[in-house]
Amino acid sequence: MEVPLWFGKQHSYCVVIPVINEGERIKTFLKRMKANQITAIADIIIVDGGSTDGSLKLDMLQQMGVKALLVKTGPGKLSAQLRCAYAFALDHGYNGIVTIDGNDKDDPGAIPQFIQALEDGVDFVQASRFLPGGMGVNTPKLRQFAIRYIHAPCLSLASGFKWTDTTQGFRAYSRRMLLDPGIAPFRDIFVTYELLAYLSYRAPKLGYVCKELPTIRRYPPGPIPTKITGIGGTLSVLKTLLLSSFGRFNPKTATGPNRTSR
Repeated sequence: MEVPLWFGKQHSYCVVIPVINEGERIKTFLKRMKANQITAIADIIIVDGGSTDGSLKLDMLQQMGVKALLVKTGPGKLSAQLRCAYAFALDHGYNGIVTIDGNDKDDPGAIPQFIQALEDGVDFVQASRFLPGGMGVNTPKLRQFAIRYIHAPCLSLASGFKWTDTTQGFRAYSRRMLLDPGIAPFRDIFVTYELLAYLSYRAPKLGYVCKELPTIRRYPPGPIPTKITGIGGTLSVLKTLLLSSFGRFNPKTATGPNRTSR
């Protein structure tokens, strides 16, 4: 990856925002982040998968309080982007990482709750539109059915933790969890969307403290802003779900929180 923008670490936690060709959505989202004063509690790190739409002007990012812009130059999609950003964050000493999509579907006002959960000792915080207090607006019916009755139940059964919303990327991870060799998230096997399903399966299995928080996820009217499209995309997600649930992404080392230093 390349690092065209980096103003240094200010806070103990960072917010990683993966993007690729989000257009005006990322600008709108950063304005919402600024309105919620997220930069007062966390450093914002954007990781770009190779945007070509000119939406990440450095002066705009600086005005919005972004601390770092990382640009993935190697192969892969979302999982590769996240590996870049997580490695960067850990190398610079962050205690925990919040990840939230840059397509303006999630409510950044919930980020302080995620950071507080990490402070309280939670290792994996997952956003859920299906918990009391959460809300899913304009969620495509097929996607909602698949999450509630296929994806979340499969990962709940396989991991031993009751998940309700497992496909969205609004999450938070502790430093100790990401550094555990029994999880080993920085392997080249994680290229597209594997990392999300894998961590939902692996973290509870190793005894890490997991928690869901109610959030609002709002799809805009019209075309759905998503990178998972068509039958091929759907089948790929289902294949990843099955591989994760059967432990096919597990590393050979099996540790856990009792044997991992912070």
